Amino acid sequence: MKQPACFAQERRARGPMSPSIYAVILAGGSGERFWPLSRRTLPKQLLPLVDGRSLLEATIDRLDGLVPPERILVLTNAEIEWAVRGLCPSIPPRNVLVEPAKRDTAAAVALAAGWVCKQDPAATMCILSADHLIRNADAFRTDLRNAAEAAASGALVTFGIRPTWACPGYGYIETGDEIAAGDGRTTFHQALRFREKPNAELAESFLREGCFLWNAGIFVWSVHSIISEFNRHFPELAAFIARVHETPDLDALLGAEFATLPRISIDYAIMEKAHEVWVAAAGFDWDDLGGWPSLARYLAADEHGNACNGPMTVQESSGNMVHAPANTHVALLGVNDLIVVQSGDALLICNRHEAERIKDIVKRLPPELQ
Repeated sequence: MKQPACFAQERRARGPMSPSIYAVILAGGSGERFWPLSRRTLPKQLLPLVDGRSLLEATIDRLDGLVPPERILVLTNAEIEWAVRGLCPSIPPRNVLVEPAKRDTAAAVALAAGWVCKQDPAATMCILSADHLIRNADAFRTDLRNAAEAAASGALVTFGIRPTWACPGYGYIETGDEIAAGDGRTTFHQALRFREKPNAELAESFLREGCFLWNAGIFVWSVHSIISEFNRHFPELAAFIARVHETPDLDALLGAEFATLPRISIDYAIMEKAHEVWVAAAGFDWDDLGGWPSLARYLAADEHGNACNGPMTVQESSGNMVHAPANTHVALLGVNDLIVVQSGDALLICNRHEAERIKDIVKRLPPELQ
């Protein structure tokens, strides 16, 4: 198959420039660890968990002044398409693409790369998750703009977060030498190794060594660079990118082919194999809101660590997190380390230390409650 120019050209060094930036928002996750507030048809990225707006809306709002709506692409799934479109009215309808099946992030990035290349082969892409909480939007835009300038040299740029504790629930990036790039407001390092979620002891060693960052799953690269890496390391997805670029009927192509693509993350497929990977130490705050315990940090809490989204009366209780419907007064008596969440037709009560297993019990629920 003859490939378009943006696939075939060799990587070349470029001087300082202001690239055309496209933002790709991955908005298809299930958010099972926020059950029962989060459901299959209303996952966490669509919920107003913090600051009174959904995480998806906040993700789009953070791009204001950096990426116009016509250059924002949102990838989602059929079950929540209606809700996603309702939350992003400023995004052109053609810029919301529905993935017919769950194929992980490498297939999503391949789809996005083909779509963006069709719009502008010289563009730079940033890959964002719809369910991250970032409140310092100015710092985020500064870092993203500097990363886009750095990516113009051909590097694949990923963002790392300076760890504040030895979290075993995050992936880590081992950093190497510092790289001079941009205006100096964003620090870049060579990315030496990607490390999967460690056990508690290994996470403590990462923190002591001081050269590890949390893997935020935020990426910036030129269209040409990421397609070149797919050609080198994953020809099957590179061929799919070419078909996305060439097809006159994208919906038909997705319906016929997307479910057959390999199910693999972009970290495994490309980032761990690519030669020129830079990690930017984020200057913005970041939280992936992995579950109810992380949300507790943003709720009002008493001196005994009891957090609630509304009024509560507490006696001889500590370390509890409660999320109740509006106008509900919560009373806690003689209980410790519980998560209690009431939402519609379901009530969750679990030990706070078992929060990671909420997704397991969700699978055992009747389908109408999942």
